[in-house]
Order: sequence, then C-alpha cells, then structure tokens
Amino acid sequence: MASSNRSGSGHTADRDGKTATRVPDLVQRQAIISPDALAIRAGSDHLTYRELDRRSNQLANYLRALGIAPGSVIGLCLERSVEFPIAALAILKTGCAYLPLETKTPSRRLQTMLKAAQASVVLTHSSLIDSLPSDGARMIALDRATTEISRCASETVPVSMDAGQLAYVIYTSGSTGTPKAVAVGHDGLLNLIEWHNRAFNVTAADRATQLASIGFDAAVWELWPHLVAGASVHLVDDETRTQPEKLRDWLVRERITICFAPTPLAEPMLKLRWPKEIALRFLLTGADALHNYPPAGLPFTLVNNYGPTECTVVATSAAVTPQKSGDPGYAQASDRLPAIGRAIDNTEVLILDSKLQRVSDGTEGEIYIGGAGLAKGYLNDPTLTAERFIPHPFDASAKLYRSGDLGCYLPDGQIAFRGRVDEQVKVNGYRIELNEVVSALRQHPAVRESAVVVRENGVGEKQLVAYIVPQADLPPLGELREFLSRDLPDYMLPATFVSLVALPLGTSGKIDRSALPTPTDENTLREEIFLGPRTPTEQRVAAIVAGLLGLKQVGVKDNFFYLGGNSLFGTQVIARLRDAFNVDISLLKLFDHPTVADLAAEVERLLVAKLDAMSEEEAQRLLALHTEQANA
Repeated sequence: MASSNRSGSGHTADRDGKTATRVPDLVQRQAIISPDALAIRAGSDHLTYRELDRRSNQLANYLRALGIAPGSVIGLCLERSVEFPIAALAILKTGCAYLPLETKTPSRRLQTMLKAAQASVVLTHSSLIDSLPSDGARMIALDRATTEISRCASETVPVSMDAGQLAYVIYTSGSTGTPKAVAVGHDGLLNLIEWHNRAFNVTAADRATQLASIGFDAAVWELWPHLVAGASVHLVDDETRTQPEKLRDWLVRERITICFAPTPLAEPMLKLRWPKEIALRFLLTGADALHNYPPAGLPFTLVNNYGPTECTVVATSAAVTPQKSGDPGYAQASDRLPAIGRAIDNTEVLILDSKLQRVSDGTEGEIYIGGAGLAKGYLNDPTLTAERFIPHPFDASAKLYRSGDLGCYLPDGQIAFRGRVDEQVKVNGYRIELNEVVSALRQHPAVRESAVVVRENGVGEKQLVAYIVPQADLPPLGELREFLSRDLPDYMLPATFVSLVALPLGTSGKIDRSALPTPTDENTLREEIFLGPRTPTEQRVAAIVAGLLGLKQVGVKDNFFYLGGNSLFGTQVIARLRDAFNVDISLLKLFDHPTVADLAAEVERLLVAKLDAMSEEEAQRLLALHTEQANA
C-alpha cells in the first residue's frame, strides 16, 4: 500500500519545461494587486508589498551589477528581521539560490559550509562581519551598501529560469562528521506553496507567523506560501517566540490566523487556556514526534506535519483531533503517538522492507519519499546523493529519498512514525547526526574514544550525553565545550559529559549503547570543583533550577543550559523566580546570566532597584517577606 497524492500540479511548468510562474513573479503579482497591503511586520518595522517588491528589485539589480550570474549560490547571514525576506527575494529574482546561515554558527563551521556550497558571496550585516570567515566568500554588509543599493533600478530583473533550477540550499547535520547541503529546486518549492495554500485555504486576509530560525527549513514554509497569497507575515520577537504563554498572548493580540510552532513548543501551548473567540485557525507543528493529542475545546485546529529537509519541508500532514473515550479504536489510539498523516499533493510516500518491497498494514518498515517535493540531492556531493536518493523500485523514471525513518500504515491509511534505523536523533526539534558530534569530540587530543547518545533527564526531557575515554588528562569542562563550539552549533553540544575507563562493547565488537552507564554525580564531569550556594538568594535559585531539571544538587558555577536547560525550561525558571522574588527577568537575561551565581546576582540587583523605588515602610515589609520565605 502506498500513501500518495498526485492531485492538481498547478502551474509549475509550461510545455517547454520552463517555469510559467516563479515565486518572485507570484509575490510581485501581489505587489500589483495590493501594493499598499501589509507584507511583513517585525515589531515596529513593516513593509508593504510595494516596498518589498521595490527594495528586493534594487538589491537584485545591485547583485547583478556585481557580476553574480544566475545559478549561483548566495549566502544569507542575517538576524530575523524585515531584511531577511527582502534579501532572500532579491536572490531569487537574480535566478540564484539562497543559503540561509544562522548568525550564531561557529566561524569554522560556516567556512566549511560556504566552501562546500561554493558560495562566492554572503549578504550580511556589518555587526556580524567580524564573526564570519575572513577568507573565501566575499562578505557584503547590506547596511554599509544602503546608498549604492538605493541608486539601483527598482524594475524587475529579467532572468530566464527553468523549474528545476535551485531556489535554496539548506544544511542539516551529517553522519560523516560534516554538515550536508540539501539543494531544493523551484519546482519543489512551488509544490509546497500550492499544497499549503489549498490545504489551509490561505487568502490575503490571513496573518501568519514567522518564528523559526532562518537555518531551519520551516522558515521557508512560514514565508513563501503566505507572501504568494498576499497575506501578511509577522515575525515573532526572540523573547516571545520561545515562551508558550507569551506566544499565546501575542497570537491573540495580533489576530494571527496561521502559526507554525515546532513540536517542543507546540505541546506546552496545547495545555494552556485559550480564549474561545480568537482569530487563530491553524496551529501547525512538526520537527519532532508529537506525543499528545489536543484537549477538547481548542478554538483552532492542530495539524501535525512530517517531512525531511530533503523533501521540501513537508511530506505528510494531518489534522489531529481530541481522543474521546466513546470513539471507535480509542483504546488503541490512546496508546500510540498521533499519526503523521498522509502524503501531501504530488508526493509519494512508501514504506518498504529491507528488499525494497512494500510492507502490509501494521508492519514496520523504512519511509521512502518521492514526487514533486524531492530535493535535487546534496549540493556538490554526488556520492552521498546516490546513497540517499535511490532509483524508484517501481518506476524507472523516478527516484525516492531514503529517509532513515521507520513507520507503518494504520488501518485508516495514515502513517505512524516509529523511530529511526540509524543514529540520527532529534533534540528540541533539531535534527542531529550523533556521529558528527563524535567526530568533533575525537579531534581533541585528550580524547581517545567517545560515544554520544540521547538520554532523558530527571524531568523527561531529551538531551545529548557524551561518554569519553581519555587519552590523557581531560581539560576543564569549560575548555572542552569551547573546543567543540568551534565546529558545532549550540544545539549540538552535549549537556552532560561522562568519563569512562573504556566503552562497553558487545559480542560484535561494536559499542553496546545499552550498557553505557547512567550519568551520576560521581561519573559526570563538572565545570570545576563543586561550589554550593553561599547566600539565601543562591540557595533559592539553585533549588529552582535543580527542581526543574530533576537534579539532586546544583552548584553556583553550574550553567543552566549545560545542565540540560533550554528555552522552554528557561520560561519556567523565569516564572518561578517571579513567584519567589517578585522580580521580572527576561529570557535574554537568562542567556546572559546562565549560572546560578550570575542569576542570583541579577535577582539581587533587581531587588535593590525595587527597594530604592519604595518608601521605607514598603521596603521593610518586602524585606520581611523575603526573609520569611528564605527561612522557610
């Protein structure tokens, strides 16, 4: 049984194989139809469709004047702002592909990515120049080139393209120790756009969010379908986009109608109280396994989505409904994760066994994906492309992507996700190849052998744990983290490091991962000699952090994020600090003050400021209250 949907291909190509309509043409059409309609908003910054079209045309003409030829790959390293969609659209208008680069990516990793993608130019901001590789690609600070760009023509750049030409390149973690560049064509992007706008009935009246990081392929999905439809795209600020309650309030206040939230963020949002009358129609989620069904009474539809980056963001999709005890199959449904749905338009999803034969309903197999959304492969890597994009076993003219994901068909025709066949994992929505982390660890001269696994911490959250067999005395943990951070982004850094005399091996001589010990206070490496809380404030802050992360004790020099904390836990820390001390600390402050000592000092600074603003009588009452709570 194959899950497929080949309905309505739309207007992707004409008889000669040339694109009859490109994404830039479709966005420009909205600038003609509704030039003064809101296109992008980011806080107080906003762009109408006329402004988006004009500014992207000027930048496109500037790029062409630099001699950049159609078909090139152009790096795009910018913060989430109105500048990003302008630059991405300009790159597409030149007939080039854009390569989104996270601003916090280590410089050495960026250098590897740019070299592998053969990107000759990177568009960025002057504040980021110093953190980018100094050799190789040409760095263009858009804020320094404002005058030159504004002098360029505001008319559309004439360019000839075909449907198979690249639209964007995006990196994912690589099992060989280096990230891999997924190359996606305009045909795949147009298929995603047409499916999305049909499936969710998107119109110019919709107000959609953009909260994913630019290096996450969900950002592609958040941006282009809505701009093609003439809707407005609203960028969520960094403080709001990681906090479920703040995000809910923002969605309600801004009258958002369509929102994507990665699964680790969407799940706590489902547990919140929602007003009955809100504009939100769809909460889209994906990037990790959805563990919970929505409660009854939500005023919007929850839609679960699945799709590797290699298949243009989304391959399967399904609305997830509340489970009721009276429904047929309730007992079985309540024991399993929500389904990942059925194939989207013009997409084929097959579940095959090791001999590439179809499996029967209920039988587990590997998920293979084909159709219009299939990427062109891995850029400039024909060997890896041939390994993962294989000939279709039942159609000699087609290919399938071998996802490495396991699944099975359910009786109703939907697909259930069942895990992985290899060592790829997802932590907080990020796709991570464990071998890439192992490879980085083994570059350190003090590491003889290493293994990395995913474990749940004391409160059920997944985190990376590194096991190390030393070659020599291991350096301080902070030095080891600094070494890894030169090549790995923050989300790939292990939360816990365990030192072993030897890695446990099975009878085959391979690492027996099931025999790797659970991290304990005795075998876990720490930043330095443990230093306990020294003041009442540090005691209360340490107790809050330990309770949230399920730890027995937390030292004042321990880093919240290195202990397994993340943005979602951070919002809970902030809430508990507010209850305990009656002070408001922003999530950004938590990132700046991640140790217990620094966080306690920030709490005391805010308390002093509050006391200074009070009358003597009010200050005495507040001090008495805090003394009573501290003694308790």
